[in-house]
Amino acid sequence: MSGRFIHEERDGLEPVHEQVVGAAADRWTRRLVFFLRAMAIVSLLKGLYHWAHVCGIAGDDSAPFDVQPIAWQAATIFFAVLDLVAAVGLWLAAAWGAVIWLMAVASMLAVEIAFPHVFGGGVIVGGAEALLLMAYLVLALKAAQEHPA
Repeated sequence: MSGRFIHEERDGLEPVHEQVVGAAADRWTRRLVFFLRAMAIVSLLKGLYHWAHVCGIAGDDSAPFDVQPIAWQAATIFFAVLDLVAAVGLWLAAAWGAVIWLMAVASMLAVEIAFPHVFGGGVIVGGAEALLLMAYLVLALKAAQEHPA
C-alpha cells in the first residue's frame, strides 16, 4: 500500500495524514526508493571496505595504509567518508543523499578511468558504476513523470 502525506492546516500545527493512493500510481517512485535503499547498502559496504583499509583490517599486511602511495591514501579516505554519508542519505531517500551518491559514483568513475594507477583501473568497476548511474537516471525520470508539478 502506498500513500502520500497531506498536511491539513488548521489553528496551529496539525499531524500529517497519509492519503492512500492506488497501487499503480506510484509504481516508479516505489522502484526508485527500492533502488536508493539497495544503493545505500552497497554504499555502506563500500565505505566499510575503505575504512577497513584505513584501519589496517583489510589488505595485505606487507603494505599497510601508511606506506601506500599518497594518491591511493587520499582516494581511500575520500571514498571511506563519502560512501558512508551517501549511504545514510540514500537510505532516508533524502534529496541530498542522491546528490552525494552521484558525486561518489562520478568520482569513482573518474578515478577508474582517468587515474587507473590509484585503484588498478578496473573496467568492471567502472562499467558497473556507469550502469548504476544510468539506472538511477531512468528511475528518477520515470518517477518524476508520475508526479508532474
